[in-house]
Amino acid sequence: MQTLTPPSSNSLNYLNRARPSVSRVTPTRIVVKCGYGFEPASFSQGIGSNRADWQSSCAILASKVVSQQEDSPAGDNATGDHVGAVNGHKAAVTDMKLVPIDKLNGGLNKPLPPKPLTISDLSPAPMHGSQLRVAYQGVPGAYSEAAAGKAYPNGEAMPCDQFEVAFQAVELWIADRAVLPVENSLGGSIHRNYDLLLRHRLHIVGEVQLPVHHCLLALPGVRKEYLTRVISHPQALAQCEHTLTKLGLNVAREAVDDTAGAAEFVAANNLRDTAAIASARAAELYGLQVLADGIQDDPNNVTRFVMLAREPIIPRTDRPFKTSIVFAHDKGTSVLFKVLSAFAFRNISLTKIESRPHRGRPIRVVDDESEGTAKHFEYMFYIDFEASMAEVRAQNALAEVQEFTSFLRVLGSYPMDMTPWSPSSSCHRED
Repeated sequence: MQTLTPPSSNSLNYLNRARPSVSRVTPTRIVVKCGYGFEPASFSQGIGSNRADWQSSCAILASKVVSQQEDSPAGDNATGDHVGAVNGHKAAVTDMKLVPIDKLNGGLNKPLPPKPLTISDLSPAPMHGSQLRVAYQGVPGAYSEAAAGKAYPNGEAMPCDQFEVAFQAVELWIADRAVLPVENSLGGSIHRNYDLLLRHRLHIVGEVQLPVHHCLLALPGVRKEYLTRVISHPQALAQCEHTLTKLGLNVAREAVDDTAGAAEFVAANNLRDTAAIASARAAELYGLQVLADGIQDDPNNVTRFVMLAREPIIPRTDRPFKTSIVFAHDKGTSVLFKVLSAFAFRNISLTKIESRPHRGRPIRVVDDESEGTAKHFEYMFYIDFEASMAEVRAQNALAEVQEFTSFLRVLGSYPMDMTPWSPSSSCHRED
């Protein structure tokens, strides 16, 4: 350590005087750490006040080494000691008064402190699925796992038992991305995830659309006539209701957390009177047979998933982009027309409008002396529109929307999923 204190007026011998410890640093003094022991020195106007003072301090340290080298015998350096250098001047280790590391640590051989984190340690994860950890809700075999594999083909899928756990996994750096459903072409929006998008500070960085192909699964050797109930996710049960009736299955229908979880439950508990609605991959994973294939009522059954990350991506204009926002206003829904006009005036197409209760203030009370008290529901509005935030028209539209709203947040501006797909066959196949 080098601590800078006032010099003697006679000579520079103060450089060789020992000091018991490092004194407290004042605002006009700096502490210089080095491996050559620690001795005090300073200047009349305070080191650090200008560049010239700092250069002077370096010159004095160098002159000390030179003077020690001149005073030492010529044979001192022939002993095999390592040679150090300060400002290009070589000197023997013994002359430079090197202090062993264990003595600097109090002579207790304490381990050195851990290396501090650097920017490289916190660098963003690689893009496009290269060794990414991708969180999804469900168990292996779920449609969410298939969506995660489509979004990040080289990623490591991480199953989570709840949607919120997937959000938290990304926030806590346990996962790099999350792929979660937000809407289905038949079942509508997954409201839980819209609420979580507002509660958490993750960014939408992409979307993926996955055709849903339902199968009726049971244990090997089980026939449809033996079944007394069918279990699956509530939306899967609703999407296959008419087909189950056509199959002659007048059975109880019970909802569980997810489709693949239903298949796992049947296999784990050896339930020969129960079937599950899930994917063909779930049948393969859990050793079940497919009693009927493609049992969804509508072949145009597609679920849209969003890809979430801790940091947003840079919007571009060289490919189709979509932007998602959420906003609210103190005056209720009267502002909605003005918001829609901001997009219509600029020829920006909206792909989705979703309203959710304002949990912070679900009811707005309006007192009118002539008509009495009225209670209005307060809403948060979610909008998806086809434009990139890199486009001037999108920026101008949001600037106008901000004038009408009390709260506005961009959830993400991301590439649209333009992957072609073919609808599932409308006819189911029985095995």
